[in-house]
Amino acid sequence: MGIGGARNVTGALSRKALYVSKVVVVNNVTLDGVMQAPARPDEDTRGGFTHGGWAAPYTDAVMGQTMAEGMTTSGALLLGRRTYEDFFAVWPNRTDNPYTEVLNNAQKYVASTTLTEPLPWQNSTLLKGDVAEAVASLKQQPGKDIVILGSGELIQALMRRNLIDEFVLLIFPLALGSGRRLFTDGGVFATLRLTNTVTTTTGVVIATYQVAEETTKES
Repeated sequence: MGIGGARNVTGALSRKALYVSKVVVVNNVTLDGVMQAPARPDEDTRGGFTHGGWAAPYTDAVMGQTMAEGMTTSGALLLGRRTYEDFFAVWPNRTDNPYTEVLNNAQKYVASTTLTEPLPWQNSTLLKGDVAEAVASLKQQPGKDIVILGSGELIQALMRRNLIDEFVLLIFPLALGSGRRLFTDGGVFATLRLTNTVTTTTGVVIATYQVAEETTKES
């Protein structure tokens, strides 16, 4: 998963008084819902996927500005193992962009049953026990939004427990016909409310959706 997309995540109160922080999903998706390997050809070739790097030609100044604005309201990152390892392999040593310093300094929570501490990237914490319970605990702490990048399986697990508050989706004007999708068959039912849109010069629609209270359920 590349840094991808915009961080068009505005600071706001949680949808429940009990929760102070929001969990916000920020992801690139195609018109047919594919989220696999937007940044590089070798990013994720599972299932024989050959379209890696599909998002790169659509980058423009509007997307970059929206991304930068969103970073100012984002706090910790919440990542699945595969996304965490991919980010760690790519970002810490890059110096030609404004994101490396932000990613290095951000608190990173990692959901994994195979990794062990200490994790290799600075400011990284491995979530212990049930991931949904751990995230629910994080949401009760005051602070900025907790942002999920990539991490499709983690997103599905949290949706089943009503722990996702918002989606910021960069919807790219192409269909790939194959690849891993953000919303999979057999996933949960969810009602979303559109709260903001930004359209880039390359036709990418950056859409922000809030999840309606208690509307996610098993399909």
